[in-house]
Amino acid sequence: MKTSLKNQYAQANQILIGIVSAVFGYNLYQAIVHPEKSHLILSIILLGITYYMCKEYGYKTAKEKE
Repeated sequence: MKTSLKNQYAQANQILIGIVSAVFGYNLYQAIVHPEKSHLILSIILLGITYYMCKEYGYKTAKEKE
């Protein structure tokens, strides 16, 4: 059974989603606890870029069947 990725960006997008989630969560925590140290606007911009990338290239793998 041979499988190949039809969507080559799927794995990169999964990693990107994980990193952005961690950064956004940390900055949301900083906004609540230490508002003067937060970079929430930058996190929201990064979240928007991630949404666009996943919408454009997809985030699920598609496997070919033989």
